[in-house]
Amino acid sequence: MLEFDGLRKSYGDNQVLDGVGFAVRPGSMFGFCGSNGAGKTTTMRIAMGLVLPDAGEVRWQGRRLDQVLRRRVGYMPEERGLYPKMKVGEQVAYLARLHGLDRAAAARASEEWVERLGLGARRGDPVEKLSLGNQQRVQLAAALVSRPEVLILDEPFSGLDPVGVDSLAEALLDQVRSGVPVVFSSHQLDLVERLCDSVGILARGRMVATGTVEELRRREAGRLLRVVVPDAAPGWATALPGVRVVSEQAGDTLLDLAGHADDQAVLAAAVRTGRVAHFAWREPTLVELFRGAVADPRTEQEVAA
Repeated sequence: MLEFDGLRKSYGDNQVLDGVGFAVRPGSMFGFCGSNGAGKTTTMRIAMGLVLPDAGEVRWQGRRLDQVLRRRVGYMPEERGLYPKMKVGEQVAYLARLHGLDRAAAARASEEWVERLGLGARRGDPVEKLSLGNQQRVQLAAALVSRPEVLILDEPFSGLDPVGVDSLAEALLDQVRSGVPVVFSSHQLDLVERLCDSVGILARGRMVATGTVEELRRREAGRLLRVVVPDAAPGWATALPGVRVVSEQAGDTLLDLAGHADDQAVLAAAVRTGRVAHFAWREPTLVELFRGAVADPRTEQEVAA
Protein backbone atom coordinates (compact mmCIF):
# COMPACT_ATOMS: atom_id res chain seq x y z
CA MET A 1 0.00 0.00 0.00
CA LEU A 2 0.97 3.62 -0.59
CA GLU A 3 -0.24 5.34 2.57
CA PHE A 4 -0.62 9.04 3.36
CA ASP A 5 -1.16 9.11 7.11
CA GLY A 6 -2.28 12.12 9.17
CA LEU A 7 -0.38 14.80 7.26
CA ARG A 8 -0.42 18.24 8.84
CA LYS A 9 1.30 21.36 7.59
CA SER A 10 1.00 25.01 8.55
CA TYR A 11 2.76 28.17 7.41
CA GLY A 12 2.34 30.54 10.31
CA ASP A 13 -1.38 30.86 10.98
CA ASN A 14 -2.28 29.29 7.63
CA GLN A 15 -3.06 25.60 8.11
CA VAL A 16 -2.56 24.01 4.69
CA LEU A 17 -3.10 20.36 5.66
CA ASP A 18 -5.16 19.16 8.61
CA GLY A 19 -4.78 15.39 9.08
CA VAL A 20 -4.81 14.38 5.42
CA GLY A 21 -4.82 10.61 4.96
CA PHE A 22 -5.67 8.07 2.28
CA ALA A 23 -4.27 4.84 0.86
CA VAL A 24 -3.71 3.55 -2.67
CA ARG A 25 -3.54 -0.16 -3.40
CA PRO A 26 -0.97 -1.58 -5.84
CA GLY A 27 -2.48 -1.80 -9.29
CA SER A 28 -5.03 0.95 -8.70
CA MET A 29 -5.41 4.58 -9.72
CA PHE A 30 -6.37 7.28 -7.21
CA GLY A 31 -7.70 10.65 -8.36
CA PHE A 32 -6.76 13.45 -5.97
CA CYS A 33 -9.24 16.31 -6.39
CA GLY A 34 -9.59 19.70 -4.81
CA SER A 35 -9.99 23.39 -5.54
CA ASN A 36 -6.97 25.61 -6.09
CA GLY A 37 -5.16 26.04 -2.78
CA ALA A 38 -6.80 23.00 -1.16
CA GLY A 39 -3.41 21.40 -0.40
CA LYS A 40 -2.96 18.80 -3.16
CA THR A 41 0.47 19.97 -4.30
CA THR A 42 1.71 20.31 -0.70
CA THR A 43 0.64 16.71 -0.04
CA MET A 44 2.59 15.47 -3.06
CA ARG A 45 5.64 17.55 -2.19
CA ILE A 46 5.66 16.04 1.29
CA ALA A 47 5.67 12.57 -0.28
CA MET A 48 8.74 13.52 -2.34
CA GLY A 49 10.60 15.15 0.54
CA LEU A 50 10.34 18.64 -0.94
CA VAL A 51 8.27 19.86 2.03
CA LEU A 52 8.57 18.64 5.62
CA PRO A 53 5.27 17.90 7.38
CA ASP A 54 4.52 19.15 10.86
CA ALA A 55 3.03 15.72 11.59
CA GLY A 56 2.21 12.48 9.79
CA GLU A 57 4.11 10.46 7.23
CA VAL A 58 3.92 8.77 3.83
CA ARG A 59 4.66 5.02 3.62
CA TRP A 60 5.29 2.58 0.80
CA GLN A 61 4.97 -1.12 1.61
CA GLY A 62 4.90 -0.29 5.30
CA ARG A 63 8.16 1.71 5.26
CA ARG A 64 8.36 5.44 5.68
CA LEU A 65 9.12 7.00 2.32
CA ASP A 66 12.73 8.19 2.55
CA GLN A 67 15.34 9.26 0.01
CA VAL A 68 16.22 5.66 -0.86
CA LEU A 69 12.62 4.63 -1.47
CA ARG A 70 11.91 7.84 -3.40
CA ARG A 71 14.26 6.64 -6.14
CA ARG A 72 11.55 4.08 -6.90
CA VAL A 73 8.89 6.78 -7.32
CA GLY A 74 8.06 8.42 -10.62
CA TYR A 75 7.15 12.02 -9.80
CA MET A 76 5.81 14.77 -11.98
CA PRO A 77 5.56 18.24 -10.44
CA GLU A 78 2.91 20.71 -11.51
CA GLU A 79 5.58 23.19 -12.61
CA ARG A 80 8.02 21.93 -15.26
CA GLY A 81 11.46 20.95 -14.02
CA LEU A 82 13.25 20.45 -17.34
CA TYR A 83 16.52 21.74 -18.75
CA PRO A 84 15.28 23.95 -21.62
CA LYS A 85 18.41 23.71 -23.81
CA MET A 86 18.87 19.96 -23.45
CA LYS A 87 17.60 17.69 -26.23
CA VAL A 88 14.47 15.68 -25.51
CA GLY A 89 15.97 12.19 -25.81
CA GLU A 90 19.14 13.08 -23.94
CA GLN A 91 17.19 14.70 -21.13
CA VAL A 92 14.88 11.75 -20.55
CA ALA A 93 17.86 9.36 -20.59
CA TYR A 94 19.78 11.60 -18.16
CA LEU A 95 16.86 11.64 -15.71
CA ALA A 96 16.59 7.85 -15.99
CA ARG A 97 20.26 7.56 -14.98
CA LEU A 98 19.60 9.75 -11.95
CA HIS A 99 17.10 7.08 -10.88
CA GLY A 100 19.78 4.41 -11.11
CA LEU A 101 19.51 2.96 -14.63
CA ASP A 102 22.81 2.27 -16.39
CA ARG A 103 23.66 4.09 -19.61
CA ALA A 104 22.34 1.42 -21.99
CA ALA A 105 19.12 0.81 -20.05
CA ALA A 106 18.51 4.56 -19.76
CA ALA A 107 18.95 5.02 -23.52
CA ARG A 108 16.52 2.18 -24.29
CA ALA A 109 13.93 3.43 -21.80
CA SER A 110 14.24 6.97 -23.14
CA GLU A 111 13.71 5.77 -26.70
CA GLU A 112 10.65 3.76 -25.64
CA TRP A 113 8.87 6.52 -23.74
CA VAL A 114 9.74 9.36 -26.09
CA GLU A 115 8.26 7.30 -28.93
CA ARG A 116 5.28 6.12 -26.94
CA LEU A 117 4.25 9.62 -25.88
CA GLY A 118 4.35 10.91 -29.46
CA LEU A 119 7.68 12.73 -29.34
CA GLY A 120 9.72 10.47 -31.64
CA ALA A 121 10.13 13.14 -34.31
CA ARG A 122 11.24 15.69 -31.68
CA ARG A 123 13.78 13.59 -29.74
CA GLY A 124 16.68 15.65 -31.12
CA ASP A 125 15.08 19.05 -30.42
CA PRO A 126 15.86 21.21 -27.39
CA VAL A 127 12.97 21.28 -24.92
CA GLU A 128 12.67 25.06 -25.27
CA LYS A 129 11.67 24.61 -28.92
CA LEU A 130 8.63 22.50 -28.00
CA SER A 131 5.09 23.66 -27.41
CA LEU A 132 3.88 23.69 -23.81
CA GLY A 133 1.85 20.54 -24.46
CA ASN A 134 4.89 18.69 -25.80
CA GLN A 135 6.99 19.89 -22.88
CA GLN A 136 4.34 18.31 -20.68
CA ARG A 137 4.86 15.03 -22.55
CA VAL A 138 8.60 15.21 -21.89
CA GLN A 139 7.90 15.74 -18.20
CA LEU A 140 5.67 12.68 -18.25
CA ALA A 141 8.31 10.60 -20.02
CA ALA A 142 10.75 11.63 -17.28
CA ALA A 143 8.35 10.35 -14.62
CA LEU A 144 7.83 7.01 -16.37
CA VAL A 145 11.28 6.27 -17.76
CA SER A 146 12.77 4.66 -14.64
CA ARG A 147 10.11 1.94 -14.46
CA PRO A 148 8.87 3.28 -11.12
CA GLU A 149 7.17 1.20 -8.43
CA VAL A 150 4.92 4.17 -7.57
CA LEU A 151 3.66 7.11 -9.63
CA ILE A 152 2.78 10.50 -8.10
CA LEU A 153 1.68 12.99 -10.74
CA ASP A 154 0.56 16.58 -10.16
CA GLU A 155 -1.83 17.73 -12.93
CA PRO A 156 -0.36 15.39 -15.58
CA PHE A 157 -3.09 16.06 -18.15
CA SER A 158 -2.78 19.85 -18.03
CA GLY A 159 -2.08 21.36 -21.44
CA LEU A 160 -2.46 18.12 -23.39
CA ASP A 161 -4.61 17.88 -26.51
CA PRO A 162 -7.14 15.01 -26.79
CA VAL A 163 -4.59 12.75 -28.52
CA GLY A 164 -2.05 13.42 -25.78
CA VAL A 165 -4.67 12.76 -23.10
CA ASP A 166 -5.49 9.39 -24.65
CA SER A 167 -1.80 8.45 -24.95
CA LEU A 168 -1.12 9.30 -21.33
CA ALA A 169 -4.29 7.62 -20.09
CA GLU A 170 -3.32 4.37 -21.83
CA ALA A 171 0.24 4.61 -20.47
CA LEU A 172 -1.06 5.05 -16.92
CA LEU A 173 -3.51 2.18 -17.29
CA ASP A 174 -0.61 -0.02 -18.43
CA GLN A 175 1.26 0.93 -15.26
CA VAL A 176 -1.77 0.02 -13.17
CA ARG A 177 -2.07 -3.35 -14.94
CA SER A 178 1.54 -4.07 -13.99
CA GLY A 179 0.76 -3.45 -10.31
CA VAL A 180 1.92 0.16 -9.89
CA PRO A 181 -0.17 2.40 -7.59
CA VAL A 182 -0.86 5.70 -9.34
CA VAL A 183 -1.88 8.96 -7.66
CA PHE A 184 -2.65 11.96 -9.82
CA SER A 185 -4.27 15.30 -9.15
CA SER A 186 -6.47 16.92 -11.74
CA HIS A 187 -9.17 19.49 -12.25
CA GLN A 188 -10.41 17.46 -15.23
CA LEU A 189 -12.95 15.51 -13.24
CA ASP A 190 -14.36 13.70 -16.26
CA LEU A 191 -10.95 12.05 -16.66
CA VAL A 192 -10.78 11.21 -12.97
CA GLU A 193 -14.22 9.61 -13.16
CA ARG A 194 -13.27 7.62 -16.27
CA LEU A 195 -9.83 6.40 -15.16
CA CYS A 196 -9.72 6.08 -11.39
CA ASP A 197 -10.63 3.17 -9.15
CA SER A 198 -11.10 5.59 -6.26
CA VAL A 199 -11.03 9.31 -5.61
CA GLY A 200 -10.30 11.64 -2.74
CA ILE A 201 -11.67 15.16 -2.44
CA LEU A 202 -9.64 17.69 -0.46
CA ALA A 203 -11.16 20.92 0.82
CA ARG A 204 -9.62 23.49 3.14
CA GLY A 205 -6.80 21.10 4.01
CA ARG A 206 -9.04 18.17 4.95
CA MET A 207 -10.19 15.03 3.16
CA VAL A 208 -13.94 15.56 2.86
CA ALA A 209 -14.72 12.48 0.77
CA THR A 210 -12.91 9.30 -0.29
CA GLY A 211 -14.02 6.13 -2.05
CA THR A 212 -15.14 5.01 -5.47
CA VAL A 213 -17.41 7.32 -7.43
CA GLU A 214 -20.23 4.84 -6.86
CA GLU A 215 -19.62 4.92 -3.10
CA LEU A 216 -19.70 8.72 -3.11
CA ARG A 217 -22.97 8.60 -5.03
CA ARG A 218 -24.52 6.27 -2.45
CA ARG A 219 -23.52 8.65 0.35
CA GLU A 220 -25.22 11.57 -1.39
CA ALA A 221 -28.34 12.43 0.59
CA GLY A 222 -30.30 13.83 -2.33
CA ARG A 223 -31.46 12.25 -5.59
CA LEU A 224 -31.13 13.88 -8.97
CA LEU A 225 -34.20 13.94 -11.19
CA ARG A 226 -34.16 15.34 -14.73
CA VAL A 227 -37.47 16.70 -15.99
CA VAL A 228 -37.95 18.13 -19.49
CA VAL A 229 -41.11 20.15 -20.04
CA PRO A 230 -40.58 22.29 -23.17
CA ASP A 231 -43.41 24.72 -22.38
CA ALA A 232 -42.86 25.02 -18.63
CA ALA A 233 -42.59 28.45 -17.06
CA PRO A 234 -39.30 29.13 -15.25
CA GLY A 235 -39.37 28.27 -11.57
CA TRP A 236 -42.22 25.79 -11.78
CA ALA A 237 -40.54 23.45 -9.27
CA THR A 238 -39.14 25.94 -6.77
CA ALA A 239 -42.04 25.66 -4.30
CA LEU A 240 -42.22 21.87 -4.23
CA PRO A 241 -41.41 20.47 -0.74
CA GLY A 242 -38.03 18.75 -0.42
CA VAL A 243 -37.00 19.80 -3.92
CA ARG A 244 -34.04 21.99 -4.88
CA VAL A 245 -33.58 23.26 -8.43
CA VAL A 246 -30.00 22.46 -9.47
CA SER A 247 -30.26 23.90 -12.97
CA GLU A 248 -32.99 25.08 -15.32
CA GLN A 249 -32.66 25.99 -18.96
CA ALA A 250 -35.23 26.08 -21.78
CA GLY A 251 -37.59 23.64 -20.06
CA ASP A 252 -34.80 21.21 -19.09
CA THR A 253 -34.73 21.12 -15.30
CA LEU A 254 -32.44 19.17 -12.97
CA LEU A 255 -33.84 18.70 -9.48
CA ASP A 256 -32.24 17.48 -6.25
CA LEU A 257 -34.80 15.61 -4.16
CA ALA A 258 -34.36 15.07 -0.44
CA GLY A 259 -35.08 11.60 0.92
CA HIS A 260 -38.64 12.48 1.95
CA ALA A 261 -39.57 14.20 -1.32
CA ASP A 262 -42.29 12.60 -3.46
CA ASP A 263 -41.24 12.10 -7.09
CA GLN A 264 -44.87 11.52 -8.10
CA ALA A 265 -45.79 14.94 -6.73
CA VAL A 266 -43.00 16.35 -8.91
CA LEU A 267 -44.40 14.52 -11.94
CA ALA A 268 -47.90 15.83 -11.24
CA ALA A 269 -46.57 19.39 -10.97
CA ALA A 270 -44.67 18.95 -14.22
CA VAL A 271 -47.77 17.67 -16.03
CA ARG A 272 -49.71 20.73 -14.90
CA THR A 273 -47.19 22.95 -16.69
CA GLY A 274 -47.36 21.16 -20.05
CA ARG A 275 -46.23 18.10 -21.97
CA VAL A 276 -43.54 16.11 -20.14
CA ALA A 277 -40.94 15.01 -22.70
CA HIS A 278 -38.54 13.41 -20.21
CA PHE A 279 -38.78 12.32 -16.58
CA ALA A 280 -35.98 10.13 -15.17
CA TRP A 281 -33.54 9.73 -12.30
CA ARG A 282 -29.96 10.64 -13.07
CA GLU A 283 -26.79 9.68 -11.23
CA PRO A 284 -24.73 12.69 -10.12
CA THR A 285 -21.48 13.20 -11.98
CA LEU A 286 -18.18 13.54 -10.17
CA VAL A 287 -18.33 17.27 -10.90
CA GLU A 288 -21.62 17.53 -8.99
CA LEU A 289 -20.34 15.34 -6.16
CA PHE A 290 -17.23 17.52 -5.98
CA ARG A 291 -19.25 20.73 -5.76
CA GLY A 292 -21.32 19.31 -2.94
CA ALA A 293 -18.30 18.02 -1.05
CA VAL A 294 -16.23 21.21 -1.20
CA ALA A 295 -19.07 23.61 -0.41
CA ASP A 296 -17.98 25.61 2.63
CA PRO A 297 -20.61 25.18 5.40
CA ARG A 298 -19.74 28.62 6.72
CA THR A 299 -20.51 30.17 3.35
CA GLU A 300 -23.81 28.29 3.14
CA GLN A 301 -24.76 29.49 6.62
CA GLU A 302 -23.95 33.06 5.65
CA VAL A 303 -26.07 32.78 2.49
CA ALA A 304 -28.95 31.29 4.48
CA ALA A 305 -28.73 34.11 7.01
